[in-house]
Amino acid sequence: MRDRLTRLDVKFTPYLFIAPFFVLFAVIGLFPLLYTGYVSLFDWELGGDEHPFVGLGNYTALLADDQFWNALFNTVSIFVLSSVPQMITAVLLAALLNTALRARTAWRMGVLLPYVASLVALAIIFSNLFGKQYGLINTFLEGVGLSPVDWQGNWFASHVAIATMVNWRWTGYNALIVLAAMQAIPREVHEAALVDGAGAVRRFVSITLPLLRPTIIFVVITSTIGGLQIFTEPKLFDPAGGSGGGFSHQYQTVVLYLYQAGFQDFDLGYASAMAWILFLVVLVIAAANFFLTRRIASTGESE
Repeated sequence: MRDRLTRLDVKFTPYLFIAPFFVLFAVIGLFPLLYTGYVSLFDWELGGDEHPFVGLGNYTALLADDQFWNALFNTVSIFVLSSVPQMITAVLLAALLNTALRARTAWRMGVLLPYVASLVALAIIFSNLFGKQYGLINTFLEGVGLSPVDWQGNWFASHVAIATMVNWRWTGYNALIVLAAMQAIPREVHEAALVDGAGAVRRFVSITLPLLRPTIIFVVITSTIGGLQIFTEPKLFDPAGGSGGGFSHQYQTVVLYLYQAGFQDFDLGYASAMAWILFLVVLVIAAANFFLTRRIASTGESE
C-alpha cells in the first residue's frame, strides 16, 4: 500500500501543483471566451427579455461597418508607430544598460518607473503635453518658429501622440527583458571575439543580436498582442474622456469601439462579435510575426 501511494503521489502531485493555474484560466479565461462566442450569435441587448438567434448576422453587419474598419485601421497604425521604434529603442537601451555604468541598478530601476507608474496618470500627463493651446510640445514648436499641431484633431498627429505614450510606458519594460537575455550570453564568446580583434559594434551586430533572436521573437509577439488591444491611452487622450476616439473617430481603436457598442449602446451581441474578430486578428498577426521572425532567425543561423 505504501509503494502504491508513493507511485500515485509521484504521478499525480505535479498535476495538483499546476492545477490552480488551469482552474483559474478555465474560470476567468476560457469560459468568458466561449460564452462571448455564444452571445455573438444572438441579438443580445443588455436588459432585454428576449435574445433572438441571428447566427452570423452580427459578423455580417460588422464586416459591412465602416466605423469598424476605421477602428481596425487606427489600431494597426498606432501599433506600427509604437512597436517598431519601441523594439529598436529597447534593444539599444538594453545594450547601454549592459555596459559598465556607475549606479547601474539605479539606472535599471529608472527605466522601469514608467511601467510601474499609474497608466491613468501617464495618460493625463501626456494628454496635457500634447494639448492644442497650452501643451508643452506646442509651446516648444512655437518657440522654434514652427506652427502648433492639433494633436487631438489631426489623424496622423493623434496616432503619433498615442504611440509616444505607449512607447514611454513599455520601452523600459522590454529593455529589461532584452537586458536579461544579454547577460545570459556567455562571456567567453565576447572574449574570444575581442581577442580576434572585433570591436564593440562588430560584437554587438555579429554576436549579441543573433543570440537575442529568441528573446526578440518573444517581445515582438507580446507587443503585438498588447498593441492590438490598446484601450486606455486613446480613451484618456480624448479631452472629453469618451470612447468615440475624437470627433471623427480619428483615433478610435477596435477595443474603444467594442466598449462603445457593448457598454454605451448595450448591444452585447454586436460587441461580442467584434471581440471575436479582434481575437482572430490578433492570432493571425501574432502568428505571422512569429513565423516571420523565426524565418529570419533560422536564415541568420544558417549563414
